[in-house]
Amino acid sequence: MKVRIGVGLIPTDGPQQGAGLAELVDDLESLGIDSVWLSDQVSSPDHADPLIGLAYAAGRTEKLKLGTGVLVLPGRNPALVAAQLAGLAALAPGRVLPAFGVQPATRGDRTMYPAPAGRRGELFEEAIRVVRALLTEPVVTHHGEFFHLQEASVGPLPTKPLDLWLGGRLPVSMDRIGRLGDGWLGSFITPAEAQRCREQIEVAAAEAGREVEADHYGTNIIVAPDGTDEAVIDALVDRAAGRREDLIDPNVLICRGWEQARTQVRAFVDVGLTKFVVRPIAPVSSRLEFLEQFAQELLPLEDRR
Repeated sequence: MKVRIGVGLIPTDGPQQGAGLAELVDDLESLGIDSVWLSDQVSSPDHADPLIGLAYAAGRTEKLKLGTGVLVLPGRNPALVAAQLAGLAALAPGRVLPAFGVQPATRGDRTMYPAPAGRRGELFEEAIRVVRALLTEPVVTHHGEFFHLQEASVGPLPTKPLDLWLGGRLPVSMDRIGRLGDGWLGSFITPAEAQRCREQIEVAAAEAGREVEADHYGTNIIVAPDGTDEAVIDALVDRAAGRREDLIDPNVLICRGWEQARTQVRAFVDVGLTKFVVRPIAPVSSRLEFLEQFAQELLPLEDRR
C-alpha cells in the first residue's frame, strides 16, 4: 500500500499573513509534496473556496494532487458539483481527489448549506449518487426525493472515474462509506478509533456487495511544530475536548512536535491507514519553513514505489 502525506491550507501570521495560494502550491510542487487539500470554511479569512482554489492550483502545477478536505455536499446542487469536478479533472487529469462531508465543522457556517430539518444524511446520500452517476454516465435521468434530472450530462467525463471519498467518524458515517464511498478521510481520531472505523467500513461494504480499496483510508493530522506557544496548544486541546467529550485525554489528537507526528503516522499505518493530510495547529511565522520541516520529517515515511 502506498503511503502518501499531503497538507492542508497553511495560514501564516506576521508580515506574511494573508499570503495567497500561489506561494503555497508553488512550494508544494517544488518540494515534491504529494497533495494539497482545501476545505469548506466560508467564514475563515485563510481559506479559499475549495473548487476555485483547486482550479487555480491546477493551472500552476503539473504533479501536485488536488483534494477537497472536505467539500460540504448538502446545500449544493450535486449536478453543478459534478460539472465542476469534471472540469477540474480535465484541467488536471489523474490529480483530483474529491472528499465530501455532511456539514461544515464551523457552526456559524451551517446556515450557508441548507437542508431539510433532520434529513441532511438522506440528502447527502442522494447527492452522492447523483454526483457519481453524472461523472460516470454520458446521460443521466434521475427522479429522487430531493433531485430530479432529465437526460442531464456533464463533460468532459473523466477518462478514469474519480474516487469519491467521504468524511465522518460515527458508525452511521462508516456504514454510508461502505455503501457509497470509495475511500474515507477521517479527522480528530486516534489510531485505535481509526482501526475500528476501517473495520466498520469493510463490514458495511461487504454487506452491500462492494469493496473499498485497501489503500483508500486516511485521516487529518494536526501538528504543533517544535516551539509552538503552549497556550495555543492548550486552547486547541480545549476545543478538541468540546468536540470529543468521549475522549479521556484530548491531547492524543494533537502531535506536539515532528517526532510525535512521525510516531502518529506510523501508528495509523499499522492499523491500515495510508493517506494523510497534515495541518499546523495555528498560523505559522513562515510557511516555507513549515513545509521544509514537513518534507524533512515526514516525507521519508512515504512509500514511493
